[in-house]
Amino acid sequence: MPSNPVKLFSGSATRTLADKIAKSYGKELGDIKLSRFSDGEIQPSFDESIRGCDVFLVQSTCQPNDNLFELLMMIDAAKRASAHYINVIIPYFGYARQDRKDKPRVAIGAKLVANLLTAAGAHRVMTMDLHAAQIQAFFDIPVDHLDAAVIFVPYIKSLGLENLTIASPDMGGSYRARLFAKFFNAEVVICDKRRKRANEIESMSIIGDVTGQDIVLIDDICDTAGTLSKAAALIMEKGAKSVRAVCTHAVLSGNAYETIENSALTEIIVTDTIPVKKESSKIKILSTADLFAKAITNVNEHASISELFKI
Repeated sequence: MPSNPVKLFSGSATRTLADKIAKSYGKELGDIKLSRFSDGEIQPSFDESIRGCDVFLVQSTCQPNDNLFELLMMIDAAKRASAHYINVIIPYFGYARQDRKDKPRVAIGAKLVANLLTAAGAHRVMTMDLHAAQIQAFFDIPVDHLDAAVIFVPYIKSLGLENLTIASPDMGGSYRARLFAKFFNAEVVICDKRRKRANEIESMSIIGDVTGQDIVLIDDICDTAGTLSKAAALIMEKGAKSVRAVCTHAVLSGNAYETIENSALTEIIVTDTIPVKKESSKIKILSTADLFAKAITNVNEHASISELFKI
């Protein structure tokens, strides 16, 4: 049986990345109009037929409130336009930090978003480096969880760091740091931090020896850059030779750009799952486009996604 036609469309949040994904896949982005009423109400409309097509909608949910609802409306429009299969590509999955009840009377935002995507009509979700891998279990539809390590590891190897040590900026990221360390047969150190509240650190200490080492901090999200900046300063105080950071999702809110510029970090390596708004000599951007394009190909051809995890 011939496969259904594949069409790719982009929301407004990550248009540049969507263009790169489409180019790598070998197709042009489809025509979609994203209109807004004067009060901000969103109205998407597909300007070409998608009846019977396998549709891929690309939209990160950074600045999540508007961009998430825009994505939900795109899914609903695709469903009502008789798309055969609706694949949602969310390079950065917003609300992923709200994956559990860590105190009484709070929402579990990640589960709510999963429910909304499914209710809107998504058949499959493709994302990268969820803040917590168990969020995949919040969905009752297939989730392809891509790993940015396949992009970061070759770059770190290209640096030729002689005394490489991998570090986690907090206890929660120690598992991710250990996975990276295996690729380099490197030691792992951990920054133990205490928070007063979200985005505000009370204290931090280093577990492990960093003297004379080239440190690479591993994290999934860089929001205000406060944690990475404080960790970098402490690591250098403890006698490290250099310190870099690897973060998949460059949220970079508030004074993050200034914090990075004034930090002890040699550089911070991020991906383009979220558009970087300002140029900086300390910010290195690696593209995820080829990886997502390969994933689209494998999904469409019913091939294994696990092949994309090989480094």
